[in-house]
Parts: sequence; C-alpha cells; structure tokens
Amino acid sequence: LQMVSQPAWYAVMALPYLMEYPHECAEQTFNRYYANALAHRIATSDPKMRKVFDAWKGTSSLKSPLEMNADLKSVMLEETPWLRDAQSEGQARQNLGKLFDDDRLNGELVTTLSKLRAMRAPGGLWPWFPGGPANPYISLYIATGFGRLRHLGVDVNLPEMSTIWHALDLWMEKEKADAMKSRPDENHLSHSIALYLYGRSFFLKELPLSNTAKAAVDYWLKQSRNYWTGIGSRQCEGQLALALKRWGDSKTPTAIVNSLRERALHSEEMGMYWRDSEYGWWWYQAPIETQAVMIEVFEEVAQDAISVDACQVWLLKQKQTQAWKSTRATADAVFALLLRGSSPLSRDALVEVTLDGKNVSPASASAPSVEAGTGFYEVRIGGAEVRPGQGEVTARKSDDGVSWGSLHWQYFEEIGRVKGFENTPLKLKKTLYVRENTSAGPVLRPVDKPLNVGDELVVRLELRVDRDLEFVHLKDQRGSGTEPVNVLSGYRWQDGLGYYESTRDTANHYFLDHLRRGTYVFEHSARVQLRGEYQTGVAEIQCLYAPEFNSHSESVTLRVQ
Repeated sequence: LQMVSQPAWYAVMALPYLMEYPHECAEQTFNRYYANALAHRIATSDPKMRKVFDAWKGTSSLKSPLEMNADLKSVMLEETPWLRDAQSEGQARQNLGKLFDDDRLNGELVTTLSKLRAMRAPGGLWPWFPGGPANPYISLYIATGFGRLRHLGVDVNLPEMSTIWHALDLWMEKEKADAMKSRPDENHLSHSIALYLYGRSFFLKELPLSNTAKAAVDYWLKQSRNYWTGIGSRQCEGQLALALKRWGDSKTPTAIVNSLRERALHSEEMGMYWRDSEYGWWWYQAPIETQAVMIEVFEEVAQDAISVDACQVWLLKQKQTQAWKSTRATADAVFALLLRGSSPLSRDALVEVTLDGKNVSPASASAPSVEAGTGFYEVRIGGAEVRPGQGEVTARKSDDGVSWGSLHWQYFEEIGRVKGFENTPLKLKKTLYVRENTSAGPVLRPVDKPLNVGDELVVRLELRVDRDLEFVHLKDQRGSGTEPVNVLSGYRWQDGLGYYESTRDTANHYFLDHLRRGTYVFEHSARVQLRGEYQTGVAEIQCLYAPEFNSHSESVTLRVQ
C-alpha cells in the first residue's frame, strides 16, 4: 500500500528545474529569478516549511520517481532509455536543500536580477539571447512574470517596471497604428495582445498609462469585447477575462467564464478540465500553462472556490505521471497552486487507510516512516498475512485538497489463466492475425484455427489511455515457438507518436517518452517455427514514473500443426 497525503509538494519539488536550466537566455534567467523568489516566499511564509526542507536532506524523498519502486516495475531502469533522465531529475531534487538556503537565496536573487538588467536592449525590451534583437513576446513574458510575483506578495522594483511597460506600451501603440491602416473595426486581436492586456493589468494603479497608450489599450479592450470568441485559445480567453475585469468590465468576463463552464468536463478523479486541452508548438497551446490560467480565472473572476479546487486537482494529477521539465510549465503551475496562499503546502494531515476494517496507516505525520511534506507512506503485507477481505479498501481524508494512493497485489498465476485487466486508465488488447497471400494481395485473417509452421503471425496491440503520461514501457511477450521477423531495434514514428522499439529474446519492448491521451495501435510480426501448443504470453504496459498506472492483456493459445 502506498499513499500520498499532500501531493502539492511534488510541484515544489519541480522548482529546481527553473534554477538549473542550462541556457543563459532571458526567459530562463528570469525563471531562475522566479524560482528563487518563490522559494524565498515559501520558506518565509510558514515556519513548518523550513522544517520540511531540513527533513528532506539526505533522504529518499528527493529521488526521481523513476528510481523508486523497482520491485513494482516491469523492467529495470538500466534497461530503459531513461537512466539519464532519472539521474537528472534526482540531482535536481537533491538541490532542493540548496534552493531553500537563506544565504544562497539572497545571493541568487541579486545575481539573476543583475543579469536580467544587463541583457535588456537600449529600448527597454529584452532579446531572447544576449546581443539579439528586442523580442516583444519574451519581454511580455518576463514583465508578466514580475506581475505574478507581485500578485503573490513578492516585492518588485516599480520604477524599473515603469521603464519596461513604457516600452511595451509603445509596441501596443504601433500595433494599433498598423490595425488602423486597414479596417479598424475588423478583428485584429492576437494572442500577444491578450498576453499584453493580462500582464499590463497587474500594474494599473501604480503605473498609469499615458494618453496615447490609453487610447491604444481602449482600442484593444474594445476588440477583446467584440472578438474574444475568435481568439482560438482557451489560455488567451482566460487572460482576456482577467484583463477586462481588472479594467472595470464585468459583463464580458462573466460571458467568458460561462463559456468556459459550458465546455468543461468534470470527474471525481481528474477534477475539472477541458477536452480541448491544447497541444502544439505555440506558447498559448501548452496544457499546463493553460490550466494555470483557468485556476486564476475561476479564483478572481468567478470567485468559485469549488471550481478552483477542481482545476487544481487536474493540475496535480498531471504531475503524478509527468516530470514537468518545462521551465514555463513549472513556473505557472506553482503560481496557480500558491494563488490562495500557502495553504496547500501547510497541510500535514495523513490519509487514513483501512484494509478489511483494520487501520494500516501510520499514527501521525511525525512517524519515522512518513515522508515530510508529501505525507507519503508505504505499508507492505507479506504473503502469509494476505487475506481476501483486504481487497476492501477505505481511505479517509480529514483536510481539504487531493490525495492519491495505490494498492499493489503481486502473485503468481499460470499464464494461460491470466485475463485482460482494464480497470485502470490504460486499456490494452492483444489480437493475433495470420498474414496470407491471396489473388487480391496480402490479407490478415484472425487466428481462429490451427496454424502451420512457416506462417507469419501478426500481433496487433490496441492501447487506449485517458490521460497524458511520460516514461511509458510497453512489453509484448513472444510465444516460445515463434521468432521475430524484424530483429532491428530503433526509433519509430507513427500516427504522431514517437517511440523506441527494442526486439529482445523473449519480448518486444516499446519505450514511449510522451504518451498523450488517445487510442494507439502497434503491430509487429513473428514467424511460426515449431509445432505444438503453447502460449503467446501477455502484453503489459506501465508508466514507470507512476507504476500504479499499468495494465495487461490476456495470453492467447497457439496451436501449430
């Protein structure tokens, strides 16, 4: 039995990615500053936080999930392409102790801020990399990030912000002038303008607009009221709702919130989310960052605490199965979780679990077996102590927020009696076909009668998954009387999915770095070599980042004449 009582701490564990990213571009230099500023705020907001950070030092709490639970996984970490990923994440987590050190924090805040100042171009905007041309989007991203920090209570240099926003105001004036050259009443709204209006709204009182800038902003606010339905991005819709509300409009933000509600899906496990979670190469199509904006919208515009909690559930469930190595995703996710103060991190109650009516959870959060912060604990029950009634599980949570856990039951069974298992978010089906040459060309016939030696057996694996996963291992066992047709391992690409396929003595292995929700089909061929009756084996799939997400098919019996 494994239980995580306070998973919001896993988002904090991702903060070192912000300060460790290797590139010296303006965006990632800012994110290092952002991480240090957030760390300073977290560490000073509650004395209990400091105790958690001190307790983490030198413990397994800071290992990568890829390195843990080796006895629950279908393959050794060393046999996967992800050993370096595990080492990298483990090292980043080990740096949490450094991240929250007071002396280091104060020094880093000064150093990174000085670097950012030195990078700025003469006009006041930042380039992407030092020495490059001024980049309005990068400048908008950084200036908006300072606004978010200020929203969370971090002190920001307002005179410096005035210079930056003045340069961005001039950019908006130029955008308006370009729009006026054509047909000004048509839709000229863009994603960058939505981000500008959102970021600028953090500084309305302290940094008032000039008359010309106000005329430009008024034009873009009118465009937002008229054309928000055509912006084509849920993240930008949320940014417009927040900006319009802060600029005094109550009607349009309410309409945007109502539209978002109508499109939202609700699940007891996954919380509140949207089926149209955007994927793409553009910043406004990133799903984690978009969900962070949704949390801010329902907190500030709708003032709906229930929806905020439900949106945070979806955000944390993504962290359960993904590493969040993107600096922007991590920064936005932590901002969204801390939006209503540090309450998600100050909770320390444990989830109480009973098996067969008997309490098996630790007595308190201070018990040695309980991980500080996350409240993770593990209970192992030996084979002689296992009883049928222990399949009846009850979990009780006494405080707010989301928790998750898993119960693994490991046992031996004759492979011919194994049935397919579909009671997880992963559903795997294995089907066998014979490739036959006919006058109309090759056809696939389902295996429904005895085969012959020399027949080509085609194995089809149908996979359905209801959420995004990272570090997924799919293994298809091969019947003892068959040999693979393709023996060359290599990287494959099909139907928008990239993976590494490895052909081994007893099975075909597929390693998927990223698996987005959807339906996928894998096929590989084997040649029948021996007569007799034998099993083809089961196909198994598992998320090595969160091994409780797994499934397997049944084994099919082969009869060869």
